[in-house]
Amino acid sequence: MPAVAAAFAVSPTPPNRCPPHIPYPGLTTTRRPVDSPPTPISRPSSSSPFFYLSLKGRSLLALVCFRLPSRRRLPTEMESNGVMSGKTPDLVLSSSYEAAMRALSSLISGRKRGEPPKRDKKLDLIFNYLKIIGVEKSLPELKIIHIGGTKGKGSTCTFCEAILRECGFRTGLFTSPHLMDVRERFRINGLDISEDKFLYYFWDCWNLLKESVDEDLPMPPLFQFLTVLAFKIFVSEKVDVAIIEVGLGGRFDSTNVVKEPVVCGITSLGMDHMEILGDTIGQIASAKAGIFKPHVPAFTVPQLPEAMLALEERASELMIPLTFASPLDPSVMNGLTLGLAGDHQLINAGLAVALCTSWLQRTGHAELTPNDNPEEGLPVGFLRGLSTARLGGRAQTIIDKPKMLEQIPYGNSGDLIFYLDGAHSPESMEVCARWFSSAVGEAQQFVKNGFVKELGYSSLYENKHSSESKKASKKILLFNCMEKRDPQLLLPPLVDICASNGVHFSKALFVPSMSVYHRVDSGSSIVAPNTPANLSWQSTLQRTWDKLIQEKDLVNDNGSKMQKLGKTHEDFTGEPLEKCVPVLKDLSPSAVVPSLPLAIRWLRDYAKDNPSLHLQVLVTGSLHLVGDVLKLLRR
Repeated sequence: MPAVAAAFAVSPTPPNRCPPHIPYPGLTTTRRPVDSPPTPISRPSSSSPFFYLSLKGRSLLALVCFRLPSRRRLPTEMESNGVMSGKTPDLVLSSSYEAAMRALSSLISGRKRGEPPKRDKKLDLIFNYLKIIGVEKSLPELKIIHIGGTKGKGSTCTFCEAILRECGFRTGLFTSPHLMDVRERFRINGLDISEDKFLYYFWDCWNLLKESVDEDLPMPPLFQFLTVLAFKIFVSEKVDVAIIEVGLGGRFDSTNVVKEPVVCGITSLGMDHMEILGDTIGQIASAKAGIFKPHVPAFTVPQLPEAMLALEERASELMIPLTFASPLDPSVMNGLTLGLAGDHQLINAGLAVALCTSWLQRTGHAELTPNDNPEEGLPVGFLRGLSTARLGGRAQTIIDKPKMLEQIPYGNSGDLIFYLDGAHSPESMEVCARWFSSAVGEAQQFVKNGFVKELGYSSLYENKHSSESKKASKKILLFNCMEKRDPQLLLPPLVDICASNGVHFSKALFVPSMSVYHRVDSGSSIVAPNTPANLSWQSTLQRTWDKLIQEKDLVNDNGSKMQKLGKTHEDFTGEPLEKCVPVLKDLSPSAVVPSLPLAIRWLRDYAKDNPSLHLQVLVTGSLHLVGDVLKLLRR
């Protein structure tokens, strides 16, 4: 099946409407009636340019696509314009990926983050959207696993998807948010949906909904549209199982249009989104339990007593079993390690095993489930899934090898290692601190977790490992969080837990994110490094950090006392790089850096100029920040 080429002839098109489908090369472009089904995408065959490549020593399958030369017509200047005069642009005739991103961006509501959403008839509207795109009657065919919670939702979903895929099922996975590209939210058989298929399904849904909107049925906001799109993709791709992660809360979440899941799960609960879900852990748990359904078993993990009581009350109302899933016993892994790093993943893995076991039993595949005898370990499919699961931005480690260092002989440059975790709540920050403390103390942790090998840097590290003991170590914190978060709740547990494990930060760098919250970017989109930024929030974070360091009277890695005052962004804004780099060399505990690209450049130059240095950078506080760093490191 050739790659989709988007070549359109100019013809009369209604306002705010994109071409009804994306034609394949050699096919005539025709308009199909609105009520007719979309042209199906055929499955790859042995003669197709798609083929599956088996990775040596691993059970994952990588989908490789040879793209034919694209005949995509570039949008005109008028089509490329963003929102003008407060109106949604007419996205006519352009099938480009960037046009799809602009269309998605037009769905971002003007509601401020933290403002309670309008809940009246929300789920009814989503049912109407599903009817319009023709999939509402097909949802039960997806055999859904529905997972909510505060911490570990994405990890548990990822484990479930990997387990069932390794058991031989065609899987669909819908998670949020994305880090670099919106297509990350939609995975088929463990792979992000291709750009061509995404465009095909996106414009089909967009056009059908655009034709049907009126005063009583407006276009759905962003997350509702993405939820509807996910169901369209999974139904059309005929997956055997769809693993659906709740976006926010549970009862009023867009994903709760699922009325007949096979099984439901609730991960660890904590105090988050209180402005929407409630001020107590009991209220939050009650909102999360809103995904429970009659006749559908539910599973959860160790919870605070008040949270557990709320979950049990909801399960009792529906007369359904609520089963406690114990953390996974490492002994059942037959010597393998989990694909996701951190001891906390044993909790998520235990829940995933319970959910997948229930799913297999209820769908007629009990022969694939684990034995009751724990001494026999887990089935091969479970072991492969748990050990090969991957989720970016959560306890992820990357050795940086920028192009400018490729020609530098070994020994003439220091190491630069990034530890990335999107923790953004007090509870998740505690987990992040424990993981980072453990990871920096285990020299080959990043080789074991697989990410370095996927990037092709494992040999680089292994060749250098013998001289690691000769290198000094510096820990740097690269931090940002959203303004609705309280840094006085986020930073203390990070500092306290790291310090209790003998891990001390030489410096904290506070940077603005490149991502913006009023636009959906593609994976290649990046804000220019010299884009002016309001750094007042980063200055607030810095003051919080400096006060914390002063109160704790902490020391540097070398045992010397930290200075009490950090560098503000006014000290460095507008300065050339060679004058800014010394900020990393002095003993000041913190600095506000004008931009993230500049911070990465400083770190790289500092590592390059210090061959005896082992520079370990923890990136945390926001998934947006983590995604931006990944863009810069991998582009």
